[in-house]
Amino acid sequence: MRLIINLVLWLVIAGLLFYLVSSIYEPINFNAEKDKRESAVQAKLQEIRTAQLAYRGIVGEYAHSFDTLEQVLNTDSFKIIRVFGNPDDEDAKITRETFYVHARDSVDRLGINLDSLRYVPFTDGKSFEVTAQMIEYQSTTVPVVEVKVPIRDYMGPFAAAKYTRYDNNYKPDNVRKFGDLGKPSTAGNWE
Repeated sequence: MRLIINLVLWLVIAGLLFYLVSSIYEPINFNAEKDKRESAVQAKLQEIRTAQLAYRGIVGEYAHSFDTLEQVLNTDSFKIIRVFGNPDDEDAKITRETFYVHARDSVDRLGINLDSLRYVPFTDGKSFEVTAQMIEYQSTTVPVVEVKVPIRDYMGPFAAAKYTRYDNNYKPDNVRKFGDLGKPSTAGNWE
């Protein structure tokens, strides 16, 4: 009988020890995974922002879709105007030289892969949501863009409500985005 009681007590101790160790490692693993996933999504959003700004430099507005963004950046060129002389001096002779630079060359130098730009990291092929339009802002028509993804999409199994107890600022129902449809801004909500 004494042997059975000792065996049961050892099993209870082992179970409690396992529970204690897992309760210590769960928040550590969550925070490490959250940081890794957030960094990857933020880096991808910064690449998309750079590509959208390049598109705006060519077309004058933001791309409404990744297909349009990719097509223009693969085939079109930036117009560069080089000014010689001092434009502030009325007596100076001013000359201008216009030349074109392929957008694809600039995108390649920045290390942006246009083929995978639309895909959210840590998902099975989900895409970022893009909204671009022209708005009236301070009596001027300006282009605006917003690119976003729900945090729940890329956090996967860590999007459960139980993980909010490890980080008071963690809200899996919010979105990670850059841009604003109400004003001309390309700031990210993580910055």
